[in-house]
Amino acid sequence: MLILFGTKGYLYQLAILTLVCGRCGNPAAHTLRKRVTKFTLFFVPLFPISTKYATQCTFCGAENKVSAQEAEQLEAQAAAGGGQSGQVYGGQAPQQPHQH
Repeated sequence: MLILFGTKGYLYQLAILTLVCGRCGNPAAHTLRKRVTKFTLFFVPLFPISTKYATQCTFCGAENKVSAQEAEQLEAQAAAGGGQSGQVYGGQAPQQPHQH
């Protein structure tokens, strides 16, 4: 008997916000993304095994990981008013853009 199992990743764009990038310092659009990895059985996705959130600067490509609570706040902020211009986000430690 042969059982095929594995994982499959899904990437969802939740919102676009205007923030000041912590890496390049430019006020630019940032995409808020949700990456979900699901367990698959016979190529059918069954349940999520990992969920991660990140923002990515559209100017320089820097990606910053965010917690689920931060992602929820940013999504609500985008829904309420399209993001706040001038807010610095992800300014702690610069990160390299995620390579696919």
